[in-house]
Amino acid sequence: MGDEKEVLSSDRVENEPSTTLTSELGIFHKSWLSIVSLWFGLMSKVCKFVRNAWDIGVNDPRKPMHGVKVGAALSVVSLLYYMRPLYYSVGGNAMWAVLTVVVVFENNVGATISKSFNRMMATFLAGALAVGVHWIGCHSGKPFEPIIIRASLFLLAVTATFSRFIPNIKARFDYGASIFILTFTVVSVAGYRIDNLFAFAQQRLLTVAIGASMCILVSMIISPIWAGQDLHFHVTCNLEKLADSLDGCVVEYFKEDNERNHGESFKRLQGYKCTLNSKGMEDSLCNFARWEPAHGCFSFRHPWKQYLKVGSSMRSCASCIEALVGSCINSKIKAHESTKEPLGNLCKRLSSHSSAVLKELATIIKSMRRSPRLLLLTEEMRIAAQELQHVLKSQPRQPIPSLSPQKLDFTSTLKNLHLIQVLPLLTVTSLLIEIATRVERVIDEVDELSRLANFKPANDEKPHPDLGEQNIMRTLQLV
Repeated sequence: MGDEKEVLSSDRVENEPSTTLTSELGIFHKSWLSIVSLWFGLMSKVCKFVRNAWDIGVNDPRKPMHGVKVGAALSVVSLLYYMRPLYYSVGGNAMWAVLTVVVVFENNVGATISKSFNRMMATFLAGALAVGVHWIGCHSGKPFEPIIIRASLFLLAVTATFSRFIPNIKARFDYGASIFILTFTVVSVAGYRIDNLFAFAQQRLLTVAIGASMCILVSMIISPIWAGQDLHFHVTCNLEKLADSLDGCVVEYFKEDNERNHGESFKRLQGYKCTLNSKGMEDSLCNFARWEPAHGCFSFRHPWKQYLKVGSSMRSCASCIEALVGSCINSKIKAHESTKEPLGNLCKRLSSHSSAVLKELATIIKSMRRSPRLLLLTEEMRIAAQELQHVLKSQPRQPIPSLSPQKLDFTSTLKNLHLIQVLPLLTVTSLLIEIATRVERVIDEVDELSRLANFKPANDEKPHPDLGEQNIMRTLQLV
């Protein structure tokens, strides 16, 4: 027994080093694998970031160009530090020029001019008031000087902060109010310890003016991005997307179930959402466009506010299209197939004419030229809406002899169906009629825009005589 114990103990002593070595190698191996996985994970994220940045630059080359412009402006303004004559002329306030470029330079010209003007005017007013308050404090005696400065600082800070809640000031001068508070505080507080306060305020205003002027010049000279052009293009694209959504929704609704391609139709029907969510962007672009000088086809007093009215009427149409999408595509209650056939052609014709009118309005705004086809397309839309209204007004239990055979078929079909089977189709038709009415409001707003902006007259084109005769005959039949 004693010999066996000695053998087992000796085996245990011999195996302990190998077990320890194996465990150490396992820990080292796991650590190495974790480091390698961490490294490859970090590299994959870096590659993904570079790929996304590259895609952003390729899709919109104006964004990397904006970075180039900011770098160019900062390089020029930094000469205030590197050149001794310029540095001595502005003193230690040269850094304010660099900071001005960083906080003022925006993506488009209008935003840059707006922030530059706000910063320069706020710096001038705040500096002048701070120097005036300092002069009054100095002539009031040493005990009253800090009291006057603190009281003026409190009152002006309260007034400027409250003014930021006023809608008109907030829309155009919100940044200026913030800079006014900052500048007045810095100059007034520094004046208590600085002997020559007027020179300090003058140097600060000069450096801010240099930085702001450099931003304006670079943004207007090197690949300028105009907020007015972006607003013009934005409204035009929304009109086209609205037309595609309207036409695609109705066509998709009257298709057979086996003919529907839900992937493609879903992408096509989402265009109206761009119009619904465009108010914030349109307001911002309109505000910046009003600061811009005349450029391209846009005069100095171009009616930018009228674009907001056009956008508002477009959103009114988009809200109806959203309800139409809910009734046509996403609704769980489906109309009976027998009810779709009689009204299908009328609904598709009305949606086709309405979308054609919207596309024509987009062409008018894009080309800034009145169209001779708009009146004809509008009349076609009105006639299609009137025909659909006549069908809805017909009573199912009392067929009207003067109705066309298509309307009589629809009336007889309604007698054999429950209300729940007909209601979805009636909802769709009523929404299409309402959309046609709201499209006419868009026409009025675009017509007002063409009048205010002095759009070019339409080309001497005459409508096709056959189409004109068809319109007259349809109107006489409805009457």
